[in-house]
Amino acid sequence: MSGQGFDGFPRDCVAFLRELRRHNDREWFERNRDRYQASVLRPARSFVAALGLRLYEIAPAIHADATASIFRIHRDVRFAKDKSPFKTNLAIWLWEGGRPRLECSGFYFELEPPDLLLATGIYQFPRPLLPAYRASVVHALHGPELIRVIAKVRSRRRYQLGGQKFKQTPRGYDPEHPNARWLLHDGLYAMHRDQAPAELFRPDLVDYCFARYRDMLPLHTWLRGVVERA
Repeated sequence: MSGQGFDGFPRDCVAFLRELRRHNDREWFERNRDRYQASVLRPARSFVAALGLRLYEIAPAIHADATASIFRIHRDVRFAKDKSPFKTNLAIWLWEGGRPRLECSGFYFELEPPDLLLATGIYQFPRPLLPAYRASVVHALHGPELIRVIAKVRSRRRYQLGGQKFKQTPRGYDPEHPNARWLLHDGLYAMHRDQAPAELFRPDLVDYCFARYRDMLPLHTWLRGVVERA
């Protein structure tokens, strides 16, 4: 299937991000703002639209927004030790559900040359969702289903699970519970990181990403259940 209006990222997209890493200052960015618009932002918007159409096949409530799906390149440096003003990656988020975008499970794309990271899930549970997640982990039906989902995603071998933060089982939960290790998470997502493929520069990047998101879909579906029960 073609990219449906997406022609691939231009090679200058990678060149721009590499150069931004070396020249992370406002003066350089302003001199190269037109490159950012033409080589990064414009094709990213086309990619969001094309990927959204494809993901609709497996995630019918997908949100693919040309504005909200593309993370801002400007960093919030108010409380950061690193005062570099710009992110050196292209980050994209398509989410499914009726809550605010970062309170939903979804599909993440991050290009930071030379790597491409694809992920599915919830990076960090917002406060209203964490109790619902923990209750699902130890639930008589949803807990065993989570273990089956994780086994299915891991069976592909190229995917890793992330989101563990805590070292001790949360208060009120049995540390001997068979699913106790998953209570140490404050987020849960599957991810695949590798060198950016040749498809990055072609319309079939949409197919490349879709195949991997489909592999990780069982985790997304389980997390959607958590969000709906919250």
